[in-house]
Amino acid sequence: MSAWVYDGTAMFGRHLRRILNNPGLAVLSQTMPVTMLLFFGYVFGSAVAMPGEEYRSFLVPGLLAATAAGGIMTGMFQSAQDSHRGVTDRFRTLPMSRAAVPLGQAVADLVVTAAGTVPLLLVGLAMGWRVEGTLPGALGAVGLLLLFRFACTWIGIFLGLLTRSEEAAGQLGGATFVLPLLSNAYIPTENLPGWLRTVAEWNPISAVTTALRELFAAGPSPSLARGDAPVAGVPEGAAWPVAHPVAGSLLWSVALLAVFLPLAVRRYAHGGH
Repeated sequence: MSAWVYDGTAMFGRHLRRILNNPGLAVLSQTMPVTMLLFFGYVFGSAVAMPGEEYRSFLVPGLLAATAAGGIMTGMFQSAQDSHRGVTDRFRTLPMSRAAVPLGQAVADLVVTAAGTVPLLLVGLAMGWRVEGTLPGALGAVGLLLLFRFACTWIGIFLGLLTRSEEAAGQLGGATFVLPLLSNAYIPTENLPGWLRTVAEWNPISAVTTALRELFAAGPSPSLARGDAPVAGVPEGAAWPVAHPVAGSLLWSVALLAVFLPLAVRRYAHGGH
């Protein structure tokens, strides 16, 4: 077994134990998406121009994508915490792969995220959401979701190493809550003002959300036929990532990984220099 795989496995165990030993954070990460689904589904659902059950079906993929984007906040806070408390500096003195620590953190976060999606999916099913597509399509949706979470976690790791302060990471991480609001995760984008629609549809979360809706084939399209069944497809004139959501999601995820994974590893290896 190569050194980086061995070291990465050890760091994966360390980060997994760290998450499990913080039950408050674990419970919050598990229950927050479910709470948001119940709140948005039944409160916002009464204000959106589609029947409540259709809106809840529309909402579940959006909340899954928003939860995946939350990897920025968790990755940022955990890496900033280690850096601020001197753990990262101690790891740098050990004869181990420089990629092992951030890799272990990212993989542990991915495992916890995969487990955390189960309650959200179960509550979504209880609220009327259904997976009406094929099994390969559903598995592809889950794989795409986890790939996006993995990419977002690396963004967070890099930003956390950059800030080196738990307080700054917490404040900056809280600001990431705005990202899903500037997407099609919670509302259709077709009726937004032109410039705002462009921003929302070029948001990676919009591409991932649309891809999940397409692969699960469970929710109505953002374009609805009034009085008829939901029309498949995407809004007319949508930006390229939303018009081609699976390809757009893959390209966004790969691009984010290509940029932030090496940046995070380099930042970890060289510290503040």
